[in-house]
Amino acid sequence: MRSVVFLLLLSCAFAARAAAEPPPNRDVAAPRVEVQWAPTDRLSEVRDNPLHRGWLRPEQWMKELGDHLAARADRVLPPGRRLLVTIDDIKLAGDFEPWRGPGAQDVRVLRHAYPPRIDLHFRLLAADGAVLREGAAKLRDAAYLDRTVPASTDPLRYDKRLLDEWLRKEFGAAGPAG
Repeated sequence: MRSVVFLLLLSCAFAARAAAEPPPNRDVAAPRVEVQWAPTDRLSEVRDNPLHRGWLRPEQWMKELGDHLAARADRVLPPGRRLLVTIDDIKLAGDFEPWRGPGAQDVRVLRHAYPPRIDLHFRLLAADGAVLREGAAKLRDAAYLDRTVPASTDPLRYDKRLLDEWLRKEFGAAGPAG
């Protein structure tokens, strides 16, 4: 008898909770630009930096670069278009040289030997979801230190510029990095 009463009370509690939650809003439009990432254990930047050296942790630079790409792509996409981008691999500009001593273990050193690189694939969709264009890109900038960047202290400025240049080449003007 107790178990029947318990189950009755439990079902009433679930029913009350379900009634209190608002129904999902089906009118919310999907974002025009979606950026997804490969699992972090497959990203070179994470694999090559197991101690997570540096000021930015993977979740921070992934969010910042993803937000940057989404904002810039949103500016250049024609109305009614959606862009889905998956970052398959990334190695941020510069690298760590822990052999320089304990005081330099978290310092990202920028050298020509450590260029930024991003591997991605994308799908451009029409308003009805039809695929208009699909492709992959291997972004590299071996001369990243030889080209000017607007005065910036942004630690991801070279990586953002790489994404901006890809957007400009693939979809039209995206504006300066920053």
